[in-house]
Amino acid sequence: MKTEEIIIANLKCNGCASTIKKEIAALSGVKEVAVDVEKDAVKVTYENIGRESIINKLYSLGYPEATEKNGLLLQIKSYGSCMVGRINNL
Repeated sequence: MKTEEIIIANLKCNGCASTIKKEIAALSGVKEVAVDVEKDAVKVTYENIGRESIINKLYSLGYPEATEKNGLLLQIKSYGSCMVGRINNL
């Protein structure tokens, strides 16, 4: 089992965090997910899944690893994920 902290872009609020937790936790092999909004960080405990799969899922949600180019399309995706997370927390 491996635990890793991934610094991401576009993390704005607890709605974003909720979406990230739900979507990353749904990946096969992910055991635990924690999101720290203040640090722009996602802490993931996993096994039998590659780091690249987690990074790709974050990217598809609009939250790329902070070392990646953060374009307008990804910012729009992150706002959509943020809204979904906020609605799910109502």
